[in-house]
Formats: sequence, C-alpha cells, structure tokens
Amino acid sequence: MPSSLTLAPHKQVLNETLKEYFEGIAPELDSWRDRNRYYYRDIERLHQFLIPPNSRVLEIGCGTGDLLQGVAPAVGVGIDFAQSAVDLAQKKYPALNFYRLEAERITPEAFAPEHRSFDYIVLSGVLGYLSDIQAVLQRLQPFCHAQTRLILSFHNYLWEPALSAAEAIGQRRPQPPQNWLSMDDAVNLLSITGYVPLKRGTRFLMPKQIPGLSYLVNRYLGPLPLIKHLCLTCFVVARPDPALFEPAPAPTCSVVIPARNEAGNIRNAVARLPQLGSHTEIIFVEGHSSDNTWAEIQSLINTYSGPFTLKAYQQSGKGKADAVRLGFAEASGDILMILDADLTVPPEDLPHFVEVIAAGRGEFVNGSRLVYPRSHHAMPWLNTLANKFFAQMFSFLLEQPLKDTLCGTKVLRRSDYLRIAEGRRYFGDFDPFGDFDLLFGAAKLNLHIVEVPIRYQPRTYGQSNIAHVKEGIVLLKMCLYASRKLKFT
Repeated sequence: MPSSLTLAPHKQVLNETLKEYFEGIAPELDSWRDRNRYYYRDIERLHQFLIPPNSRVLEIGCGTGDLLQGVAPAVGVGIDFAQSAVDLAQKKYPALNFYRLEAERITPEAFAPEHRSFDYIVLSGVLGYLSDIQAVLQRLQPFCHAQTRLILSFHNYLWEPALSAAEAIGQRRPQPPQNWLSMDDAVNLLSITGYVPLKRGTRFLMPKQIPGLSYLVNRYLGPLPLIKHLCLTCFVVARPDPALFEPAPAPTCSVVIPARNEAGNIRNAVARLPQLGSHTEIIFVEGHSSDNTWAEIQSLINTYSGPFTLKAYQQSGKGKADAVRLGFAEASGDILMILDADLTVPPEDLPHFVEVIAAGRGEFVNGSRLVYPRSHHAMPWLNTLANKFFAQMFSFLLEQPLKDTLCGTKVLRRSDYLRIAEGRRYFGDFDPFGDFDLLFGAAKLNLHIVEVPIRYQPRTYGQSNIAHVKEGIVLLKMCLYASRKLKFT
C-alpha cells in the first residue's frame, strides 16, 4: 500500500480539476441518467447479477447513489469526489452511507469502524477519472477480506470515437479528459496491485433503445464470440491475492462417494484414500443398487478400525445430484469433495485438490482428465471429443477457461457450498448429475475456479452407469438453459 497520502503536484491538479467538474455537474447527473436510462439499467443488471442481495458493498465514485441502491446491500457505502453529489446521494438514499473522499487518499480511518470491511468493492465507470489507478487499487486492500470481490466496469476503448461524437451532439454528458483502458490494461493493473483476476466479460452492443431491435441485439448477438469484443461495456471481477492474508488452520475434509452398483470398489475407495487435512470423513451415499453395494458398505463400516470417520446413507431420491446433496448436507468437514465410486479418478490424487483449497490458490477445484495420457478403454475417442466440446461450451458460458467440465471430482469449502445452495433458486433444479449445479453456482458467486489434472484410469469393477447419448442430450439442454441464466442476461 502507498505509504503517503501526498499526491504528486500534477495528480493533485488533475484531482482538483475533476472535483470542480463533478461539483458543477452533480445537479445534472440524474437528468443525464434518465436520458440514457437504457444504458444505466444494463449496468445495474450486470451488478445485480454479480452481487447477491444483502452483501456489504463499497462503491468508488458513487455519484448520486443509484447503482449502490440498485444492488440492495445490507451495508452500502459510497465515496465520491464531489460534496454536492454526496449530499444528493444521502438525501435520496438515507439508509446508505456516503463520504466525500478522493479515491487516491482513501484509508480505513476515514470511515466509521463498521464501514471498513466489504464483500464487494465496485468501481463502475470510474477508472477513466482516476489520477493514479494503481494507487487506488492498492489502497482498497485494507477493506478486503479473503472472499472480497472487486468489480471493475469501464467503456471499451474501441468506442471512444462514437462516444465523443455522442457528446458532441448532446447525447452524452460532457466529459473531462479520461483514461482509456483495454481489458488487458485492467487485468494487468489488478495483477500488479495484489489481486487475482477471476472473470472478464463484455456486454451491451447497442446502447440506445430501439424497440424490439436493441433487445435482440444485446441479448443474443452481443454475447457471441468475436462480436462480443465490440460491445460497449467491459468488466473484470477479481479477488485479493490469498498471500495477503494469514493462512487458515489445517482444514478437515469430507469425501462424498455416490455409489450405485459399485460393490467391488467400496473397500478400495477407503483403503487407497490418503489422510486429507487434519481429519478425513468418508460419506457413502448408496443409490438403489441391484448388486450388494449397500451390504458391502455396511460390512466395511462395522469392521473398520482405521483413522477415518465413515458414514453411510441411502437415497430416497434418484440420481447423482440427489446423492451429492444428501452427502454434503450430512458432511461436517471444512472442505467437501466428490469421489466417484468407480475410482477412475484415483483416490491417491485427492491431496492435490486439498492443497490448492487450503493454500487459497483456488476456491472451486475441478478435476481435469484431459492433461495426462489416458487409455482408450478408460475414455474412448468419442467421449474425449464430447468432453472437449462441452469444455469449450462451458468456458464460453462461465467466462473462465475450463478443460474438462465433465470430470466428477469437484472440491470446495463447505462455507462456499452453503452459499451455492442458498442461491440455488436462481438456476432451479435443472441438473440431474449434481456437478454442474455446483459449477454454475460457483461461477454465479465469482468463486476462483481452477483445475487439477488427474491420471484417469479404467474401472476395474462393474460397468459405467452412464447412458452416453441420453445424457449428452441432457447436457446440451442444460447448456442452453444455463446460457439464458449466465450469458444472455
């Protein structure tokens, strides 16, 4: 963090010029917002998608407070250059809290004690006005906890000529000289100031409302590959670097093993599993097997004398999603893991997943079977092709690169799972497999999604429970459904 609040003379002159500009324009901000209501409503929708209601939110450059109010915070705090803007915001939204501060001079001591830690920090349309973006991002670190998310939104620099023309004909508020950043500029600034960029995206190809046409262009044409790079609004979501925080104590782990017709793999699942974290809990969830899987689980629990805690449940519902949710509901570990009972993902590889979560290098860890060589018996070429296709599809939908979305091993903290479960109503009960409900939920919460490569092995007992064609069609339907919820919003 910068050690001094003193700005270089040229930066101070710039800030004074901007302060004078915003003091003068503040009474007109609401009228300009009304004139371009279509654009500002989309900015509000974007932030409502990224920020769950009842969060603690700090907005830098809050203007008259409309965006802050729009995300329905439990605690909402805004700062702005101009006292006149702050006064208007406080009058409009007395339940929120506003401060007259320069972002380059922000410190926790300038805030009331209850306004010094936030879940989300928003910089919407403000990067263009900052005299020292790097210093501002560094000064925001003390307001972050380990799960805080920064959201930067700014205009695509390709639109500079069009926006200047709009200003010249009175369709845009007159602007002082501005910074123009590319997406790579924003990501680089985050990286050098102690943040990890998680997600980047663009939206809004047609900023003026033409009934019928604007909706179709922005909802269906704007998000498409290549075309999306022409959209007006760019945004980046980032988290603080985990190295900034004290490491957490060694976590406990719960490994949920959904099992149907896997009697021959039950004992090996436990025998081959290393100790994970400070304590390991194994939870079998048996689902209507036609072999003696349940009897084998019961026999193992009755005779087991090893270091793990073993639990077992039988599903009343059907499918892997139901099994995973039952297992996670009964889990007590800090970290939750899914291990498929066919053991095609080797149990010996699970410590790699725990290391990533425990060190804070990822918040949702997905297994990837497509890095190391694998036999055609383990994954036939058609399965490999389908896995790569769905990986590309999900990477597009989630705005994050993924190599193997269909791997059954997924790992996350129980606290994050509870947040995903709480927000499940956004997607509804659309996933019969359970993996994608977690993946979509993690993306919705802007969790740091990473992948750990594993060496995929052929099964040694039984046959696959997967109906490839039928389930492939289900996956396609899920992608179409998710596109409406995640991409075309």
